[in-house]
Amino acid sequence: MSPLAVTRTLPADATTAALRADVAHGLTRTPKQLPPKWFYDARGSDLFEAITALPDYYPTRAEREILISRSADIAAATGARTLVELGSGSSDKTRHLIKALTGLHTYVPVDVSESALAAAGEALLAAHPELTVHALVADFQQGFALPGTPGPRLLAFLGGTIGNLLPDERAAFLRSVRDLLAPGDALLLGTDLVKDEATLVAAYDDAQGVTAEFDKNVLNVINRELGADFDPDDFRHVAVWDTEREWIEMRLRARRELTVKVPALDLVVPFAAGEEIRTEISAKFREEGVRGELGAAGFELREWWTDEAGRFALSLSVRT
Repeated sequence: MSPLAVTRTLPADATTAALRADVAHGLTRTPKQLPPKWFYDARGSDLFEAITALPDYYPTRAEREILISRSADIAAATGARTLVELGSGSSDKTRHLIKALTGLHTYVPVDVSESALAAAGEALLAAHPELTVHALVADFQQGFALPGTPGPRLLAFLGGTIGNLLPDERAAFLRSVRDLLAPGDALLLGTDLVKDEATLVAAYDDAQGVTAEFDKNVLNVINRELGADFDPDDFRHVAVWDTEREWIEMRLRARRELTVKVPALDLVVPFAAGEEIRTEISAKFREEGVRGELGAAGFELREWWTDEAGRFALSLSVRT
């Protein structure tokens, strides 16, 4: 079995510094906002796994359906010898790709969580002892360099995560991905598609309240890491479809007028009754829009696959 290599590009205190900066900026601006990456401590990750199993939350199942049915086509189209996955987490869905990529030499999972990378890497090596796994502890929005690995490369960004980025952030991100790749390398991108409002809102505001607990978990993270005194019960989870921008917004709405203290930042944050913190956007896409954004960043869209119900898409593009 090949050893698991782990390269850390983030300083040991990078996560704490980023949280401090995001909270200081986000809770003092109008309207208030926090980046969705702070949902995902251990509890938040468990809650998200529970969300993916809910009847109304279709994206994970839809994407897995496409991967199972199209992995052989992806392998044939790319001939990838290196697979890079951004935000790899447990690498669960990627296993279908790894199995199909018969010429694969190296898998490069990229994530901010070293423990998640180590666990997923060891599990993959147990199943594929011939594979080289070079895990990279990095924030894909902050810029990083890939290890030297054989080409052609296939870079996967799954889960519809690109929808959490604002349009200018998406453009910058796609340009940075292009800079990581050589001409002829490929990008596999997961995008959730525009559909009726009721289906979208139900996916982000389930009747069981799991998504509400997930949304409020960001407050628990701030309490634990920065000594804040948020009471999650003071806030109500809200999911809203923005028809003009074609994205879902998750928000936490104050149930009453209140004040929150964040001692680590020497910060006092007032909330009016009904005031909201935007905790996530989740943009939904159309094929022509994805093609345009990829083209502007230097990619040519070659394949477009959806699940049988047409809810979610995987696109395969080539770096020009």
